[in-house]
Amino acid sequence: MLTFITFAFATPIQAQILKKLGKRAEKAAERTVENRVDREISKKTDAALDSILEPGEKQGKNVPLPQEGVAEGKSMEPTTNDGSPSTRDVGESSGPKALSVYSKFDFVPGDEQLFFDDFSNDFVGDFPARWNTNGGGEIVNFGDESGKWLELIPGSGTYYIPDLTGLPQDYTIEFDIQVSGVERVSTSASLRVALMDDPGFKSSKNMAWIQIPLVQWTAGDFKVWNQINGEQTISNSISGDIRSKVMNRPHISIAVNGPRLRLYVDESKYVDIPRMIGSESPMTHVKYQLVGIDGEEERAFISNVKIAKGGEDLRRKLLSEGKISTNGILFDSGSDNIKPESMGIIRQIFQVLQQESSMSLQIVGHTDADGSEDTNLKLSKDRALAVKNALITVYNVDENRFSTDGKGESEPVADNASTQGKAQNRRVEFIKL
Repeated sequence: MLTFITFAFATPIQAQILKKLGKRAEKAAERTVENRVDREISKKTDAALDSILEPGEKQGKNVPLPQEGVAEGKSMEPTTNDGSPSTRDVGESSGPKALSVYSKFDFVPGDEQLFFDDFSNDFVGDFPARWNTNGGGEIVNFGDESGKWLELIPGSGTYYIPDLTGLPQDYTIEFDIQVSGVERVSTSASLRVALMDDPGFKSSKNMAWIQIPLVQWTAGDFKVWNQINGEQTISNSISGDIRSKVMNRPHISIAVNGPRLRLYVDESKYVDIPRMIGSESPMTHVKYQLVGIDGEEERAFISNVKIAKGGEDLRRKLLSEGKISTNGILFDSGSDNIKPESMGIIRQIFQVLQQESSMSLQIVGHTDADGSEDTNLKLSKDRALAVKNALITVYNVDENRFSTDGKGESEPVADNASTQGKAQNRRVEFIKL
């Protein structure tokens, strides 16, 4: 391994660097490549190390970083040399997946929204108004269409807590992750989602957490841990290679049903623990925390945070009442493109139609009040048609069993003046004919 580098570097100084590299490489191997060589090593030396320790094409190698060298407390919005906003993307997506990939995705978001924040009402550079922390962090954007993100600052005791008090027995948590620089981090970099019965910044007697691996160096593990009435009952690592997902803004979905906890990354389920949470000690707060990340080159962000109460099984409700309304079918902003993570609900509708072969449905779309009435009316009709087409193309349901309509912004169920209200108004109805 080191013979290759010897031919590339011949000066005494480089020989010293080589010696240092050799010792560090040996140490890294013994510690499962836990630390990177010093950042002061030259770019050529670093490239040579990469060719040895990280052979082949790296996942996400072409992912650009957010703007470098931003002073603490300043806006991190990427800008051009003349100070105007930059259009440079961070974490360029690989494009939407075919909805058929999600045809067996069984996550169904809660149908009563408790909290939603895409940070659209917060200023870049500020800490979001509807969150609490004992550390730091600020709102950023990347000059693309992904909106605003909250950058999380690492720290062993730093928490990020959405303003939400009390959680029901059944609920779901959803959010998106953006990362940069994680191809250089240690093997412990992860995002922790903790559920606790205490609103503060300390551990509590009743808590449960799950860590999502962000590392690119090697396949990381999901880590799960809990404590019920002060007694630890679960502490485990669960294998799951999500490196390629991490580099493409993954959507995280967590379902809590009584003591059971399940976690999905995009369309795949990675964790399913039946007794993760104590039945007599319900959690009241959701907390985010970065673990094992240095916060200099490696950075992590979250957005589109949604916490919702899990309602009745939509299948049973549709059969018993003949009508359901859900804001769990999500679309790209201003578009009728269905977000693949919405397929859990569409799959349930298919299951009802499969069981009730004579049933026909009207699908009705609704929007928030952003934009003109005419535009929203057309968008709502297009979204209803998109749901119909998904049922036809993915599940082969006869198209004659559907009719579609759209109401635009004309029938709101919440206040369009708030982000949370808008999210509730963006919904789809299924009505038995």
